[in-house]
Amino acid sequence: MPEFDVIVLGTGLKECVLSGLMSVNGKKVLHIDSNPYYGGESASISPLEELYKRFQVSAPSTSMGHGKDWNVDLIPKFLLANGQLVKMLLYTEVTRYLDFKVVEGSFVLKGGKVHRVPCTEAETQNSDLMGMFDKRRFRKFMSFILSFEESDPRTHHDLDPRRATMRDVFRHFDLGDDVVEFTGHALALHVNDNYLDHPCLLTINRIKLYSESLARYSLSPYLYPLFGLGELPQGFVRLSAVYGNSYMLNRRVDDIVMEGGRVTAVRSEGEVFRCKQLICDPSYAPERVKKAGRVIRVICLLNHPIKNTHDANSCQITIPQTHLNRKSDIHVCLLCVCADIHVCLLSYSHNVAAEGKYVASVSTMVETSNPEKEVQPGLALLEPIMEKFVSVSNLMIPTDDGRRSQVTNERSSSLDRTTTRRTSRPRPKTSWICTAASRGQSSSSGTLKTATATATPMSD
Repeated sequence: MPEFDVIVLGTGLKECVLSGLMSVNGKKVLHIDSNPYYGGESASISPLEELYKRFQVSAPSTSMGHGKDWNVDLIPKFLLANGQLVKMLLYTEVTRYLDFKVVEGSFVLKGGKVHRVPCTEAETQNSDLMGMFDKRRFRKFMSFILSFEESDPRTHHDLDPRRATMRDVFRHFDLGDDVVEFTGHALALHVNDNYLDHPCLLTINRIKLYSESLARYSLSPYLYPLFGLGELPQGFVRLSAVYGNSYMLNRRVDDIVMEGGRVTAVRSEGEVFRCKQLICDPSYAPERVKKAGRVIRVICLLNHPIKNTHDANSCQITIPQTHLNRKSDIHVCLLCVCADIHVCLLSYSHNVAAEGKYVASVSTMVETSNPEKEVQPGLALLEPIMEKFVSVSNLMIPTDDGRRSQVTNERSSSLDRTTTRRTSRPRPKTSWICTAASRGQSSSSGTLKTATATATPMSD
């Protein structure tokens, strides 16, 4: 009977990252997926005909170009350039399998108009997002954020970061509502205003991460893999295979065997594979997860960039919840979207669409019985739309932490449109939000080289 340290069920991004990290650290891992492809709900769909088939839509017209030129992500997420996932890519050397390109901009909707999120002091001075006096206060606020060190009380401005709320911090710097809104939603990347009444430490670290990521590259803090997000799971799959671990695709999982409340094995198509620990996505252990909400995502195919984004080939737009009388924002990615409404845009420049075409994604948390109407403000930014594909899925979270059972059930993909975790590291010398050093240069933690759209780590 084969025995493994860890069995992983599902090949989504989280599962593949964990499998790769454990492989690098000497664990014997078996990876099983009931699907015939890698990526799970994080898969990139290609050719385009497969996307139409998945959503039960008639075949694409010839105006869409060659189907094989499309790589459409089901759940696009941008990578913060100094985020934890990028550090994992560098640590595991998965970068040898991947190419990246910088996303061209970040925008926020205010007063019915799309505004660029300022990324230099000059842009801040010229921005319509805040008034003249607020710009001076905002500069002082960012100076506080960038010099803040949790271990050094001298940088705290008499605020206790574990007790003072973010509302207290904003009040301390006398920031206006407009500044608070774009800071919390476009810099700290919160999807609603609940963070205002939580301890400020998390939000401070999120803004620092945004700033440090922006300091890496000139256009925005975001990176995206060429050929789509589905390349990430496959990169970690290759890494795990290099270390001798096993993968089984298109393989039915019949049972998770428990003894004394702890996992001992997985039964699959008549075979039993023993293990000390199990990691799985929610679909493999539905009795161990609960529903925490619903998410609507709309994938849109376009033949033009988004208006008022300076013809950006890739970008993210945040529509804060307060503009919509919602509990959460809407996000538009010319590539992705969230509880604010978020819009993400990607294009042929990232090798995810045919020449001259774009893929946009709009998403948010469902709050009513008419989900598609909720994302209409995001869709309105994309008109005219050539084709759109709508999906509503449940957001599932584990019912326990798995310490006793040794069954770790991953959350289903939420509305986080980026990787937003920050880890301690030497702080670069920054001003709002520019670095004193040349952009794109390596720091002590390494970086992804993107000038030629390659992911080779730069030398220190």
